[in-house]
Amino acid sequence: MRGALVLLILAAAITLQTTVARFFVGRMTIDVVLIAVVFVALSFGPVAGLLGGSVAGLAEDALSGGVIGIGGLAKSIVGFLAGTIGSQFIVSSALPRFVMFFVATLVHTACFLGVHALLPDARSIAVPYGRTVVQAAANGVVGLLIFQTIEGLPGLLQRRRMNRAYRRRRV
Repeated sequence: MRGALVLLILAAAITLQTTVARFFVGRMTIDVVLIAVVFVALSFGPVAGLLGGSVAGLAEDALSGGVIGIGGLAKSIVGFLAGTIGSQFIVSSALPRFVMFFVATLVHTACFLGVHALLPDARSIAVPYGRTVVQAAANGVVGLLIFQTIEGLPGLLQRRRMNRAYRRRRV
């Protein structure tokens, strides 16, 4: 059941990334797949983060037309590290979660560009520090909002049911 849920989350993220990404070309981009990998890693642990990162990264590589494997490796490393840190430390409030998404984006970019630089026919790539920091901040905000929404939804539905039941008894 957990595996199916992880695959559903990653498939939704890949679908969203491939359909909405064209609207952010040239502007601030949000890596929805990376956010999903970090979410899976924090929710289900380092093994789920590792496997989810490799599956999502390879799928994203296959759909993007780039070198297959670089994104899978980078997202695997990020998923494993996020899951390990999430299982060792308390990452349940807003600031630590934001920091996790922010740092995960920086680590992902460093791994991606580092592996790409090792390729034999790799051209020199200018590292976009400013754009990377903006993307990391955007991923942090969006990841935090998604996390808070998913965690708060069951409580909201429960309060709504209780409120309806209370109104029915009063009438």
